[in-house]
Amino acid sequence: MPLRSAGSGKVARDAVHHPLFARYYARASVAAETRLGMARLRERLLAGLGGRVIEIGAGNGLNFAHYPGTVAEVVAIEPERLLRQRAVEAALRAGIPVDVVPGCAEALPVKSEGFDAVVLSLVLCSVRDLPRALAEIRRVLRPGGEVRFFEHGRGGGRAMVLTQRALDRTVWPALSGGCHLSRDPVGALRDAGFELGPYRRLLVPDKGPALPPSYCALGTAWRPGRGDDPVPER
Repeated sequence: MPLRSAGSGKVARDAVHHPLFARYYARASVAAETRLGMARLRERLLAGLGGRVIEIGAGNGLNFAHYPGTVAEVVAIEPERLLRQRAVEAALRAGIPVDVVPGCAEALPVKSEGFDAVVLSLVLCSVRDLPRALAEIRRVLRPGGEVRFFEHGRGGGRAMVLTQRALDRTVWPALSGGCHLSRDPVGALRDAGFELGPYRRLLVPDKGPALPPSYCALGTAWRPGRGDDPVPER
């Protein structure tokens, strides 16, 4: 269970503080639901989920409206205060129980093996310590549990990859809330010990010129069963 809820009245120290980017993202992400087809991608990301779900980096809660009724509960982790406030508002409109909780991916404030599924939606690009965050995700997911991911990262030809890396070393993280363009989310999941299921590469938007953040992957992975993946209790 969560240690504390954003709706409980308790004030937690924010793990992430990007107020200018958060205001921009809160507006731009809503416009992208139709303009970039993000609503359709969220439907595909979440279709068929069930049981207890933890969503890492819930942002302003745009996924909440797309969870199927087979989901018993969503615990939504969001470290940025303004986005978390927007997520609380979205949770009140959701058709399933959603508990919005302050916290960061590298130290999730929940018990081990407590969830049937983890949702990662445009979050691995911005976590500060990617291997540690993925280790935490393995910890909280039950053996055999499912990871649904929609992430952007490295892609395109050599010139595009060089451009992504150059932006990562200079202005992009500062302008985009800590986002990195040249990470490999699929490879990172594999390296963290997850078993990759079906996934597909796609461009967002799917029409027009490809931009440095356009290269995305949408798919599924699993935590191996208990005999293959012992996780110490925390």
